[in-house]
Amino acid sequence: MKRVVYVTGCLGLIGSHVTRACLEKGWFVRGVDSVTYAATANIEEFFAYENFTFEESDINDIERLYNCDYIINTAAETHVDNSILSSDVFLKSNINGVHHLLELIKEAKHKPTLLHFSTDEVYGDLVDGFHAETDLLKPSNPYSATKAAADQLILAWARTFDVPYVIVRPTNNYGIGQYIEKFIPTSVKALSLGRPIPLHDAGLPKRTWLHASDTAAAIITLIEAGVQNDIFNISGNYEEQNIVVAKKIIDMYYLGGCNGRYDEHLNTGIKRQGQDVRYAIDDTKIKALGWMPKADFDTELKAIVDHYAKNFIW
Repeated sequence: MKRVVYVTGCLGLIGSHVTRACLEKGWFVRGVDSVTYAATANIEEFFAYENFTFEESDINDIERLYNCDYIINTAAETHVDNSILSSDVFLKSNINGVHHLLELIKEAKHKPTLLHFSTDEVYGDLVDGFHAETDLLKPSNPYSATKAAADQLILAWARTFDVPYVIVRPTNNYGIGQYIEKFIPTSVKALSLGRPIPLHDAGLPKRTWLHASDTAAAIITLIEAGVQNDIFNISGNYEEQNIVVAKKIIDMYYLGGCNGRYDEHLNTGIKRQGQDVRYAIDDTKIKALGWMPKADFDTELKAIVDHYAKNFIW
């Protein structure tokens, strides 16, 4: 079945992978992006598809919705450090923007499903075990607080106004084309400049890594399964401390390693306020629909390091 979908934030890392996956299915895609600093995808790739149209707009400024089946909302401010420095833009995009989309759907004659990207960070951290979709939300920083607030808005609009929804909460996404502020490209850029990789809290926090192509495949799975009014965790298949990932990047960048001299390439003295020690989620629900992450972390990481070692990140 062909579908008509909006993808907001279509030029970001996750949004571009979702857009590409939908176009390859033959679906009609209307990409929306305000083309901020984090818009890294090449839109000319998407214009090569006859089933793609583009609207340059902030999600707060969309005036009307064309008839569609889904609004896949990947548009967001996402960098925790930026949210700690200044949270205003995070409230505007992550809360007000979602509210605006909900109001547009509420007033639509045929209400599309809002497939909204949340984050595993809304649960807060935990040392052992895994968070399920039914767990209490306990965000630790301004970014995750705005994402949790959006989740609550969606649930309220669903109950009061019958707005259909699917909320997804993925783990750390990665891939070529991610903006420089994120951990992997930041690390490669630091090495390219002969500077140490900045690591929060001695690099001890753990994260689970999910390739953006696997995230996009999960979205296709959910849409084709026809799920409605539900929440799904989406986990990657690689969990590790940040310092271990940083050392992998150093070894890959220096083509065979740095002979164990990691300290000169690492700055472990940075503290992040409200740091979460570990995120981990149980994604049994989506795996029951037939989805599994396929990307091998080490293979993909090597490709990313090679790419940015040859293409300087501005």
